Amino acid sequence: MAFSSTLSAWAISVLAFAVMVSVGIANAQLDANFYSTSCPNLLTTVQPVVQSAVNTEARMGASLLRMFFHDCFVNGCDGSVLLDDNSTFTGEKTAFPNNNSLRGFEVIDQIKTAVEQACPGVVSCADILAITARDSVVALGGPTWNVLLGRRDSSTASLSAANTNIPAPSSSLSDLIGNFSNQGLSTTDLVALSGAHTIGQARCTNFRAHIYNDNNIDATFAQSEQANCPSTSGSGDNNLSPLDLQTPTQFDNNYYNNVINMKGLLHSDQQLFSGGSTNALVSTYNSNPTQFSTDFVNGMINMGNIQPLTGSNGGIRTNCRIAT
Repeated sequence: MAFSSTLSAWAISVLAFAVMVSVGIANAQLDANFYSTSCPNLLTTVQPVVQSAVNTEARMGASLLRMFFHDCFVNGCDGSVLLDDNSTFTGEKTAFPNNNSLRGFEVIDQIKTAVEQACPGVVSCADILAITARDSVVALGGPTWNVLLGRRDSSTASLSAANTNIPAPSSSLSDLIGNFSNQGLSTTDLVALSGAHTIGQARCTNFRAHIYNDNNIDATFAQSEQANCPSTSGSGDNNLSPLDLQTPTQFDNNYYNNVINMKGLLHSDQQLFSGGSTNALVSTYNSNPTQFSTDFVNGMINMGNIQPLTGSNGGIRTNCRIAT
C-alpha cells in the first residue's frame, strides 16, 4: 500500500513536471496574436511610419529588411543590432558588415516612439524589427505574412559575433550553406532569402573583387559596373550600385534572372548559380514567382525564429539604442 501511494505520488509529480515543461514551451513560442490585448493597434501604428520612410526613399525598405537579417544572425532576433556602444560593451554597429553600411536606425527610433505612445513599455525592439521587415517588403510590392511576435530585447550585443556570423559578400557557396545551417536555416532558406537582393544597393567595396577578378560574371555587365567602382581600394569605396538593375525598388524575382545571366552584383550572389547544388532552386524561382514568394515568406518566418528571447528572458527597451 505504501509502495502504491509512493508510486502514485511519483506519477503525479512526473505529470506535474510534464505539464510545467509543456506550459514553458508553449510560453516560449512566438504568436502572431501576442499583442492582441496588450497593444491591439501595434500593426497599424508601425505600418504608416514604414510606408512614409519608403515613400521618402525607396531604398530604405531594403535597408530595414537588411537590418532584421543582421539582427537575427547575431545571437538571435533580440534587437541587439540597435544598441549603441556603452561603457560595458562595444555594440554591433561598428562591426565590419554594419559599419558605414547598415542604415535606418532613425526610422526604428520613430516607430518605437509611436509604439511607446500607444502602448508604453509593452512592445520589444526585436518585434518592431520583425514587423518593420515585413512592412518594408510589402511597401515595395512583395508578399505579406503574419509576423510571429513575443520576442524580448537583449541588454547586450556582440561585435565579434557580428563580424563572424553575418555572411560576407565574398562568401563561397559552401560558406553560405554552412553559415545558414549554423543558424538552423536550410539551403532553401538561403536561396529564397537571397532574393531580398531584388531591392537595395551595394557599396563598391563589397563588389569590387567580383567585377574585376571573377570569371563567372558577364563581361559587359562587369565593365559597366567598373565605371562606377574604381579598381583601387579606397577609391570610390562607398559608391553605390543597385543589386537589381531592372527593378531596384520593386520586390520581384528579377534577382534570379540576373544571377542566371551572370549579372549577380556580389560574388556571393553569383555563387548561387555557379554549377552547385543551388542552381535548380535559382531556376525555379526565376520561372515561378509564386514559389519564390512562398519560400521567401517561409524563410523570413524561419529566420525570425532564431533564438528569440521570450518569457522572463530579456526585457523591453523603451529606447532601442540603450540597454536597460
